[in-house]
Amino acid sequence: MNVVVGAISSSSSATALRFNYSRFLSFSFSKTLISSPFGRGRRRKNIHEISSPTLPMLYTTTKISSSASTAEGEFEVKSAKPQPWLIVGLGFEMVDTIAEAEGISMSSVSFKSLFGRGFIGTAPVMLAKPQTFMNASGESVKAIVSYYKIPLKQVLVIYDDLDLPFAKLRLLPKGGHGGHNGMKSVINQLKGSRDFPRLRIGIGRPPGKMDPVNFVLRQFNKQEREELDFTFQNGLEAVQILLRDGFEKSATFVNSAKSVEHFG
Repeated sequence: MNVVVGAISSSSSATALRFNYSRFLSFSFSKTLISSPFGRGRRRKNIHEISSPTLPMLYTTTKISSSASTAEGEFEVKSAKPQPWLIVGLGFEMVDTIAEAEGISMSSVSFKSLFGRGFIGTAPVMLAKPQTFMNASGESVKAIVSYYKIPLKQVLVIYDDLDLPFAKLRLLPKGGHGGHNGMKSVINQLKGSRDFPRLRIGIGRPPGKMDPVNFVLRQFNKQEREELDFTFQNGLEAVQILLRDGFEKSATFVNSAKSVEHFG
């Protein structure tokens, strides 16, 4: 836990700051089957050694001393420690974009997921890419939420959506699973609660009678790749606004965001 202690004296302008860091305990899973929910040709493999990374938490303590002639005293003011955010990618590329932009390493494997922790602005954040089968993604989410006691209003789930036009974003404060197997699992594992925000990334419907699974796993052409990359940058900004300014401002940004065609 990051602790900041400031000593302020009415008789002196000197201010001293002392920092002390502590870490959460780590634990491990073994032989966890992992897969890539977003596909793109990646295949499942066994992980034999999985450790839980640590997440520094921050709160502030300020000591104020008074040396007035009538009275002397000292009291301590504690501000509440900031609650961490959990950002879960049921499609990996958006989370990878966030991790790269914010300098968050995703090299740890914990809670049946590829896991990273850091900050977006001043907000502590955890990034997770579940490594189970898609229809068991909620096991990873539940484990992280339970361990770190994260409020559901600060669990953002990002997933691809066949019902949205290609490269379209939509940010919602809550809702159902929309037939998405990963979202079904998340809702079930959170005891049926749907009260958590989600960022949907449109991939559109497959043409003709093409299998939706093959459609999701297909390679993008050059134009589609450019559109998606532009959308991921908009998604990154939406997440930054969400953590800094709240849901309403982030939703306004998403709803007003232009597509790459407007800049072509």
